[in-house]
Parts: sequence; C-alpha cells; structure tokens
Amino acid sequence: IGVSPVAATAMTGFSLIADSSNKFSTSTQITGQAYASDYTSPTPSTMTAAISDMQTAYNDAAVRPLSDGANIDIKGGLISGETLTAGVYNWGSDINIGSDIYLKGSSTDIFIFQTTGNVVVGSGAKVTLLSDGTNNGKPKASN
Repeated sequence: IGVSPVAATAMTGFSLIADSSNKFSTSTQITGQAYASDYTSPTPSTMTAAISDMQTAYNDAAVRPLSDGANIDIKGGLISGETLTAGVYNWGSDINIGSDIYLKGSSTDIFIFQTTGNVVVGSGAKVTLLSDGTNNGKPKASN
C-alpha cells in the first residue's frame, strides 16, 4: 500500500515498522510493503509517478464506451468462475469475486471493470489470464 502526498503517519492502524533504509515499512497486517512520500529517495518520486499513472488510467477508463450491451451488470456482479473477453464492463452494484475468474484475450487486449459499488475479492481468489488461441499471446497484467 502507499500514500502520497501525505506522510506515513496517515496510514493508521497498521503498526508500521520502518525498514533500515527508510524506503518502506512493513507490518504484520500487510502482505508486502507500505510506502509513503516522506520516506527516503527514490520512494517520493516513485509515489508521484504511481499517482500520475493511476490518474491517467482512471481518466482513460472513465470515458471509454461500453463494448456492448451484453457487458452491463453481468450476473448482478457475482462473477466467480466467469471467463470474460476483452472490453469495458459496467456494474451498478458491487462486483463479487469469491473464487477465480478468467480474462481471455491477446497480449494487446484491455479489460476495464467500471462499478458504482465495491470490488470484493474472496480470500485466495485469483484472476487468471488466458490466451484466446491466436498467436498474440495472452493478456498482460500491465494492460
């Protein structure tokens, strides 16, 4: 997790322990690391770049039209076990992923989930990227 432009003290309830380099913190309540803009370089510039990338992705996704009407409110947001192809999906409810879901496409395909609610992911649930059978690979997490 990370916060920017605020200091690490804004992350309350995690009992953060700073790494000796002071580039990140750890906690028994977090799998991975916590970052903040007041940590040692290069963390502040990395946080600024992450915020900029997030804003760019959000702005791009917000203006994309739906792929087609079939992508609206799929299964009322209960998409466990579903295999979805590239496109823009929209829900007017929470998206619940209680067990694995599958995104099937090529290395250039993009999947956008828009919701007015929350995205609830069950413990151990995975998103698996599958090839669509073309010679273009499978979807990339970076897309």
